[in-house]
Amino acid sequence: MPVDAFAELLLQLRQDTGRTQEQQAAAINAASGRDTVTRREINRYEHGDNIPTSHTLMHIAVACGFSPDELLREAAAARARRRTAGRREGEDLGDVKRRTLLGGAMLGVASAAEPWSRLAHALGKGTKIDSAAVDTLIDRASALHVSERQLTAQELQGSVESHLDAITAVLPHAGTHEKALTVAAGETAALAGWVAWDVGDYARARAYYAVTSDCAESVGHPPLRALALAYASYGAATPAKAVELLAQAAQHVRGQGNATAAAWVHGRYAEEAASAGDGTGALRALDRARVAYDFSDYTNEQAWVRFVAPERIDTLALTVYGQLQHKELAETAKATARRLGDALPDSGVVILGDLAAALLRGGDKDQGAYVAQQFAAAVEARATTMGRDRARIVADRLPDRERELARHLARIAAA
Repeated sequence: MPVDAFAELLLQLRQDTGRTQEQQAAAINAASGRDTVTRREINRYEHGDNIPTSHTLMHIAVACGFSPDELLREAAAARARRRTAGRREGEDLGDVKRRTLLGGAMLGVASAAEPWSRLAHALGKGTKIDSAAVDTLIDRASALHVSERQLTAQELQGSVESHLDAITAVLPHAGTHEKALTVAAGETAALAGWVAWDVGDYARARAYYAVTSDCAESVGHPPLRALALAYASYGAATPAKAVELLAQAAQHVRGQGNATAAAWVHGRYAEEAASAGDGTGALRALDRARVAYDFSDYTNEQAWVRFVAPERIDTLALTVYGQLQHKELAETAKATARRLGDALPDSGVVILGDLAAALLRGGDKDQGAYVAQQFAAAVEARATTMGRDRARIVADRLPDRERELARHLARIAAA
């Protein structure tokens, strides 16, 4: 039996994006936010063995940058042909293309080899896309930022880059949704840059941060520029250079709706200023971070600030106090441990590492060793650059009776 024209259309859509069947399944799942489509299912679609549900068709349209209405119409025609046990005489893929204006609907960026290049190419173009598809993409971008706390960089990288491809595919058709979708693209690109940095691909990270800044400039969204600068500060050559980047970032998080972003940027400035030996500047920046956070709502501002929970602000303070050997270190560490309570083991690598180091530095060796054990389990399960850095610090501060734990952390730090 000849392959149906709709099956050939699905094949053409995938090939025009340059994806394998497995990558196509990942892109569709990224658009939907659920891992429900497999490579085998893509193969069945493209051989005419099955026709996707309307729900799945919406996500295929998003992933491929194709009109959802046209794709739904073609699927309905394919179902009608099945019911009449035959194809319309003389129809082939060329007829389908002409009827759906496929040539005009597809995104012409397949030659761009990398996700950040495809996104840069897509910025500034525009026709229309369905509102529901836009909402799906924006919600998925938010979910990825939250999942960064539970997944390793290697686990997250594929999902983030697939989602960036999905957003890139629909940007030329964003219409009135262009600003919201471009912001989501920039947030996703920044997360992709962070993931790349975490796996040691620094050139790739810089490319993603650059395109995040492009997104910010193209739609006039200063917090996106702050995000790119703040992430880039982690890879700065010196603390002084990091301070310069964060001072620039602080200029872009002023105004209503940016309180959480401002708190994080000022807290990062405090960390780097303390590392650079500027104790006064560090404490002033930490005060600004706390004041900003008092007026924030990290669950309802930009998607990317959702990792800035209260305990993250606490650990920024712990890092600053620890580097400055400040008198409030011990009490702040104990207060943070109390705040976390039973949630301590699940609070994340960065928080556990900073808290363990602060408790040990502040003299609470028993509690510090206990938190260090929780940290060791977390960093072993989710190895990250920041986790390895903290493993080295914690290992150096453990008491002699915890030699085995110290050696274990030292091995993690050296990996």
